[in-house]
Amino acid sequence: AGAVVVPGGRVDPDDHLVAERHGFAAGDPDGAARVAALRETLEETGLAVGWPGLAVRDAADIRQALLGGTLLSDILAARSERIGLDSLVPFARWCPNFKEARTFDTRFYAVAAPPHDHELTVEEAEHSHIFWASARDTLALADRGEIAIIFPTRRNLEKLAQQDDFTRFSSHAASFPVDL
Repeated sequence: AGAVVVPGGRVDPDDHLVAERHGFAAGDPDGAARVAALRETLEETGLAVGWPGLAVRDAADIRQALLGGTLLSDILAARSERIGLDSLVPFARWCPNFKEARTFDTRFYAVAAPPHDHELTVEEAEHSHIFWASARDTLALADRGEIAIIFPTRRNLEKLAQQDDFTRFSSHAASFPVDL
């Protein structure tokens, strides 16, 4: 609570179905994690990454449907649409081996921000504040004590901050494959 993090959340059973419908093998954890990343980003921010050409108004309607409990697989089927799971670039996986009540196995993906002309919006059940900032600027905010970030977020921001744009970051990330 109170720390700045990237959008994320758990993989839902429906995420596996969507991944299968997009060519991933049944039960493939990477495919389901990619679906979850796109779904959670839309739910939490209103930004439809990996959904080429989706209008802002449509993204808002789909977000509300998801938040209301409609399954992504049903939304995609009704719209005869596909999402761009290959647009996500895996760049980290955090699976600490310490003993806790919950096991964390978190995959991190980068994706190019789609063109948009709207403000990101807070989903109050998920967070209290949302903002755009580069990885470098976010690290600077943390270093000045203006925001709090947890260790995995810091390390991932440090990776992102090494490159000047998404194309360079994607190329760099491809040189260091993540064990998915």
